[in-house]
Amino acid sequence: MSEAKSRIVAMTNNPLLTKSPLPYHVPQWKAIKPEHIVPAITELMAAEREVWEQIATDTAPATVANTVDLLEDAGLALSLALNAAFTLMSSLGGDDLDAVQSEVLPLLSEHANAFRLDKRIYDRFAAIDLTGLDPETTRYITEELEQFKRSGITLDDADKARLRELDSELSALEVEFSQRVIKAMEDNAPVLTAADVAGLDEARLASARQEDGTYRFPLDNFTNQTLQVELEKPAARAAVLKASVSRGLGAHESSDTRELVLKIARLRAQRAELLGYPHHAQAVADAGMAKDSQAIVDLLSSVAPKALATVERDRAKLEALAGADVVLSAADYTYYQEKLRGQLGLDDSALKPYLELNNVVEKGIFFAAEKLYGLTFKPREDIAGWVDMCKTWEVFDENGEGIALFQADFFRRQGKSGGAWMNSAVDGSAHDGLKPVILNNCNFAQPAEGEPCLLTWDHVITVFHEFGHALHGMLSTTKYRSLGGTSVPRDFVEMPSQLNEMWAYNPLVMANYATHYVTGEALPSEMAEKLTAAATFGQAFATTEFLAAALVDQAWHRLGSAEVPTDVADFEAFEEQALREFNIFHELVPPRYRSAYFAHTFGGGYDAGYYSYMWAEVLVGDLENWFKESQIDGDGGLNRVAGRKLATELLSRGNSRDPMESFVAVRGREPRAEALLERRGLA
Repeated sequence: MSEAKSRIVAMTNNPLLTKSPLPYHVPQWKAIKPEHIVPAITELMAAEREVWEQIATDTAPATVANTVDLLEDAGLALSLALNAAFTLMSSLGGDDLDAVQSEVLPLLSEHANAFRLDKRIYDRFAAIDLTGLDPETTRYITEELEQFKRSGITLDDADKARLRELDSELSALEVEFSQRVIKAMEDNAPVLTAADVAGLDEARLASARQEDGTYRFPLDNFTNQTLQVELEKPAARAAVLKASVSRGLGAHESSDTRELVLKIARLRAQRAELLGYPHHAQAVADAGMAKDSQAIVDLLSSVAPKALATVERDRAKLEALAGADVVLSAADYTYYQEKLRGQLGLDDSALKPYLELNNVVEKGIFFAAEKLYGLTFKPREDIAGWVDMCKTWEVFDENGEGIALFQADFFRRQGKSGGAWMNSAVDGSAHDGLKPVILNNCNFAQPAEGEPCLLTWDHVITVFHEFGHALHGMLSTTKYRSLGGTSVPRDFVEMPSQLNEMWAYNPLVMANYATHYVTGEALPSEMAEKLTAAATFGQAFATTEFLAAALVDQAWHRLGSAEVPTDVADFEAFEEQALREFNIFHELVPPRYRSAYFAHTFGGGYDAGYYSYMWAEVLVGDLENWFKESQIDGDGGLNRVAGRKLATELLSRGNSRDPMESFVAVRGREPRAEALLERRGLA
């Protein structure tokens, strides 16, 4: 079929161009094909631009009805189509969807600029009389005006044209970087011989065995690999870590990302300068709660000495455990750390039989959500996901009313983006009359057919974390779609997710989900007590690798455009120099992500924003203390009184008011930074 005919078919049978007839308007996932995406998005962008022109040329006085409401209505269809398309791009991937993504993102960048750089629309918003408006509508208008200003509305025509060029080029480069990072995970997947794999169980080996008798292991997206915890031979651990840290550094031309990093950093710096900022880091900080990039560096730098000092104390323990004849290397750290955890009765091999995925979901995160927020979850096997292994639940409030749909895709597969994330298929809002459809994705190893999926403790925390994001979306009750759920500043969005992690440790919750997958016996009380008592175990390492990545992110984005290295030969030296200048370099603890595969920052989304996890954690530590103060009969705060207040004052509010106001409405005061160090056991 010719390309022209293919596009005609895509337009006439395109599920992205009609509202889904399924419950909650969940996308018709299996009906959406790669060839549907570009035609649908092109048509929907054109339709939205017609409404923008209508708003811009309206001669009647600007009102909420003819400006705000019209704008929200015009964007709904495109929002739904994009949510579905980007879910497939990240959760399925593959050559066809990668090509579509490369085509779509520059179009969307230009589309956004067509709106943000239109002075006529800005003037309409500025002319709306705020007198007598409800607080959320006032917030919507003032936030839009601020976003116009941050996006370059005051630039002259020549600078606006240059901004459009920069944004279009950056969109294309970020897509290419993300796709090369996924390719690098394949290219660098370590291959081990039968002599190398001592320590791995048969299930792990079966999934990695190749026809020639060797074993090929997919890489995790972060630096230190879970394999290192299990492999008994030091040389094998070293080979795995080397494969991980060398991703994107030129061994495979098709997944070399160094030149892309340099281009992205340079163009972001040019963009920031065009908008009047000294560097990209300040442009990002200005849009968040931090406001000042130096405040970000100061927070990260204040934690670094305590983390490094604790790493050194832990190092002495690990060296004593390893023996005098062992010279500890970076590849060995997590191996011996897990051995030390085992001495405390906390090694993953002992815990995993009690951490079966379905139990963690249905008897863990769902149980906690019921106790806190009155939510119940009903499986909906009649509603399909984008792959057969995707599961669907309908979510009901305490009155039995359906409020959301939740879909989860927990397993790794080729082409899928690495890591774990939450996104929306449908954003709920009163104005649109829609209820949310919320999605979680993870990358756990899929077990053999008929076998259980047994999780590590870190994986359990991931499930609780991503479901915290999901709750933020499910419980949203805002009037406007663009202010709801996770549409909050980047350095606030990680707060609900990190806060939800605390319930993994709660004795009532743990007793419900941590049961042996064969016998049904509860996790022995002594193991549960040790696990809870050791909640900060390994935090020195985790904090140091996080700080290293976050400060490298800041280093790249605090450069002026003329300061960005121009030669890939200087790429690795820049990263090491940044680590040393920020006093976070440690030979045993590489950054959680090195620049060449740092998809958070160079793939877009968390550029100059990886710090936000720790910024939000200041709030988290304080709210964890609030929950403990709110406990009833020793429940640790796991009750409807505390849950109702958090949901009503914070989770449901989204960005409909300043998130700090929502925090204060719960806590009664602004956050105290000491709670962060206490939470990580570094005080």
